[in-house]
Amino acid sequence: MCELVPYLVGHTVDEVERELILHTLVNYRGNRTLSARVLGISIRCMRNKIHEYDDLGIAVTASKRSRVSVGH
Repeated sequence: MCELVPYLVGHTVDEVERELILHTLVNYRGNRTLSARVLGISIRCMRNKIHEYDDLGIAVTASKRSRVSVGH
């Protein structure tokens, strides 16, 4: 993990968190429950973050059958 820190410098915590959440959703094929569990957050927090990203105009489709679109 420490090897990643230099690449994170210059980005806000919100940016890093958003990318981590979006990429985790992609990795787990949109499964919100599994993604939240892996990230150590509640499913409610995951849902709220997805709504927040939608409000920012970032397309997030996270369901078991749908693909997650990481566009920003």
